[in-house]
Amino acid sequence: MSPHILILGGTTEARRLAADLAARPGVRVTTSLAGRVTRPATLAGEVRIGGFGGAEGLADWLRTHGVDAVVDATHPFAESITANAARAATATGVPAVVLRRPGWRPGPGDRWYDVESLAAAAEALPGLGRRVFLSTGRLGLATFAHLTDLHFVVRSVDPPAAPLPPHTEVILARGPFTLAEETGLLRAHAIDVLVTKDSGGEATAAKLTAARELGLPVVVVRRPPLPDGVTAVPDVAGALDTLDRLGIDGP
Repeated sequence: MSPHILILGGTTEARRLAADLAARPGVRVTTSLAGRVTRPATLAGEVRIGGFGGAEGLADWLRTHGVDAVVDATHPFAESITANAARAATATGVPAVVLRRPGWRPGPGDRWYDVESLAAAAEALPGLGRRVFLSTGRLGLATFAHLTDLHFVVRSVDPPAAPLPPHTEVILARGPFTLAEETGLLRAHAIDVLVTKDSGGEATAAKLTAARELGLPVVVVRRPPLPDGVTAVPDVAGALDTLDRLGIDGP
């Protein structure tokens, strides 16, 4: 029987992994997306959209669809999905691996302020600047809505939902963005502080380089820890190697 691999997707790594696995003869690949982006990028293999109904719903789906392994390649801040995947894997005995790109680390010249949450980022902002590039995605913006004295520039793929800070400009765009583009945005909007989540990876790192070169402070929301006992790998090659060691490489 052909092995069936479920990828919990939404990241560049998930898309690459799906393409690599779908190219293997006899391997069935299903990528599950949360459905938060209206026009997701094309994916190899099968695609499902929407939640599972928590850990129990995911466990039922794994059993019903004969899944042989799960790769959690969701965003590093998809904390509840990762927790549910770990519980479902334990409940069903299906092997699971978390594909999590390494987080960012500051270099020479960086002015980073590490915080544990969006709420902590909002608390830190008034002392750091008045014109904010809020690069944390379209969810959670209500956390900043009380900051009526600050001006925000928000960039996201889809329009964010209210409530938003009263002085907010929204830029609809899909990355990745070049260093020149990020530098141009920061200058054009007279940004004096950047807020970002520690997503890691190269695709969205240009804004950090731009902030460094312009001497801007950066508030970095650190990612939540992984659940205890999960196996984590930093890249697609590590995920493929793990699946190969599990014997999931085709009939």
